[in-house]
Amino acid sequence: MIEILTTGAANSVQDLGRLGYLDAGVSRSGAMDAPALELANRLVGNQPNAAAIEVAIFPFRLRFDRAAFVAVTGADLQVMLNGIRYPPWWALPVSAGDVVELGLPRRGARAYLAIAGGIAVPPVLGSASTDLKSRWGGLDGRGLRRGDRLEAGFAPAVAAGLPAGFGLDPEAIGRGADDIGEAVPIRVLPGAEFDAFEKTAVDALEAAAWQVTEDANRQGYRLSGPELKPRQRLELHSHGIMPGTVQVPPSGQPIIQLAEANTCGGYPKIAHVIEADLWRLGQAAVGSRLRFAKVDRRQAVAALRAQRTLIDRAAAFVALARKDTANPEILTALSRPATYS
Repeated sequence: MIEILTTGAANSVQDLGRLGYLDAGVSRSGAMDAPALELANRLVGNQPNAAAIEVAIFPFRLRFDRAAFVAVTGADLQVMLNGIRYPPWWALPVSAGDVVELGLPRRGARAYLAIAGGIAVPPVLGSASTDLKSRWGGLDGRGLRRGDRLEAGFAPAVAAGLPAGFGLDPEAIGRGADDIGEAVPIRVLPGAEFDAFEKTAVDALEAAAWQVTEDANRQGYRLSGPELKPRQRLELHSHGIMPGTVQVPPSGQPIIQLAEANTCGGYPKIAHVIEADLWRLGQAAVGSRLRFAKVDRRQAVAALRAQRTLIDRAAAFVALARKDTANPEILTALSRPATYS
């Protein structure tokens, strides 16, 4: 078992999502930063879709009742094990009674904590993900509370040659200082009603810096910026939407649908964030500013393939390190110093 010592209601159990039910009105849910969750699982030897903890409210603290192997990925933050600092994107062994704490991120908004063997919660429609909006999945369909105890697999996964653990270099997987932040454009495809907007609105979509307002959660982000006006009033029937859809309500202030997005809506769609950049939204904190860059389908597909290549390459390094921790070439490619300042 693991015991939650400090948490917030937005922290929850997630996997890669509840797929295949949009036509039945069931949101996808799952990690807001799916690549980070997958790589956290890879670091501890789990399958990519194993249930882990998504942390959006900090600090987050938990205690282990027996030895385990854990990994933390996602935001650039400080990881503490019994007061000893470790970097993010790190996997390390813990002992019975150990306390792990995740501090406030320096950059980014969400962290993922995976445990070897995964977290055991009853699946709902084939997924362990918590849908906070619909109140199902995960732990009783809700966020984590102080005193909650979760069953974990605790499969043996310790790299014996690395007692302080090992990690991934964020720079090598597109997570460096130049890859997260307000200066990084989020790529979008034109939406179905893109041509129905005035030229000033189309230009503003890319030119403006859009602020993430406090009205932001796993369902979506409401942005603040220039008013986006259609050429004429649009009255649409409700139609299918999904994570990444950028809708424009009558206020002219766009809304980006995210992990727990509604499955249909009637607001006009000016754009869609490409799949490869959804993780950037998951790491955008309230108050941060987003910039959009329009791309075409070919570029969107190429970006997704490039992302997959980086994830697969990192997973291959992890697999080799776990088998051969004495190999200096692998350790050079994979590891970083075990302390963090």
